[in-house]
Amino acid sequence: MIGIDALGLAVPDAFLPLAALAARRGVPEAKLTAGLGLHAMAVPSPEDDTVTLAARAAASALARGGVSPGEIGLCVVGTETAVDHSKPVASFVQGLLGLPASCRVFEAKHACFGGTAGLMAALDWIRAGSARGKKALVVCSDIARYGIGTPGEPTQGAGAVALVVSERPRLVAIDPETVGTYSRDVMDFWRPLDRSDALVDGHYSVECYLAALDGAFDAHRALVGEAAARPGYTDRFAAMLYHVPYPKMAQKAHARLRARDGDDAPEVSFEAKVRASLALPRVVGNVYTGSLYLALASLLATSGGRDLAGERALFFSYGSGCCAELFTGQIMPGAQAALADLPAALTSRRELTVDEYEALFQARDAARAPARAPSGAWPRFLGVEDGKRVYG
Repeated sequence: MIGIDALGLAVPDAFLPLAALAARRGVPEAKLTAGLGLHAMAVPSPEDDTVTLAARAAASALARGGVSPGEIGLCVVGTETAVDHSKPVASFVQGLLGLPASCRVFEAKHACFGGTAGLMAALDWIRAGSARGKKALVVCSDIARYGIGTPGEPTQGAGAVALVVSERPRLVAIDPETVGTYSRDVMDFWRPLDRSDALVDGHYSVECYLAALDGAFDAHRALVGEAAARPGYTDRFAAMLYHVPYPKMAQKAHARLRARDGDDAPEVSFEAKVRASLALPRVVGNVYTGSLYLALASLLATSGGRDLAGERALFFSYGSGCCAELFTGQIMPGAQAALADLPAALTSRRELTVDEYEALFQARDAARAPARAPSGAWPRFLGVEDGKRVYG
């Protein structure tokens, strides 16, 4: 048995309500709240970056799992908003957390699929016997940014989700034998090296997402065999989790998958199998590589009235460009209780006005000189000195 042993979450301490953004941009509120399924988006400060969010989430995962840094033998950070073209975010995390020198560290990039690529590498590392009793730390950390006034502005967000992966998982045991994979070379979303903001062909990206869902589902069913070929196969899953660039996309994906499985009323199963996984994404926004695992955290943290112990879940991960994987797992006893405090942690965030949000957006571009002293949560990005990023 291999899978997710502990989970940690980190988000910036400020957020912008989408209703306020809609009012400022002169668009109907329902276009964002109902059309995208979003209520708020996390807004990073100049002292937040991919490294600080990754380190906070990783420290939380280790603490929640009672895991010491010395127990980690592999650290992978999946991100599409790296801070350096050469040095991996994983190396910064290793230094900030004090991971051992014997730990293998690297970064995985494939748009929003990077975190899942890291998770699959960790599962294979343990299955192959290379772990030798150690655990893996997989961190998904990103800041989604599109620019003020752009069509993608409402789908911004920031955050990190860290996963401790072990051969005795306490949250989710994952089946590594039936992972369905699909990939193609497409240009639906990209960010050239000389740009801070991503470029996206929105309608085409939705088509690519759904085509990848079809392909990964077919590949998964082929590995499962005859039992998965019959209509109603997905009825066996108590939860179905999707990549969530925005919650309405997960709803579209669920309708597509259930229709392929013979369901004429996917909205009914959506309420039972998907709704709870979108509670946290609705108020955090797009976290790119971490979006599927934020959905997992949301499912476990907000389904307290329904015992999921022993139930099976289906996971779909998508990264533009593109690569996707569909896999399954079993929720372990105690998993829900372990994360029940996550929603309360988000209530302490500071609500921003649109003016404050725009000022923070502009300030992040100017965050180059180190600050005189660190402030707020650990660690903080203090700026760049002699070409080197400084953290405190």
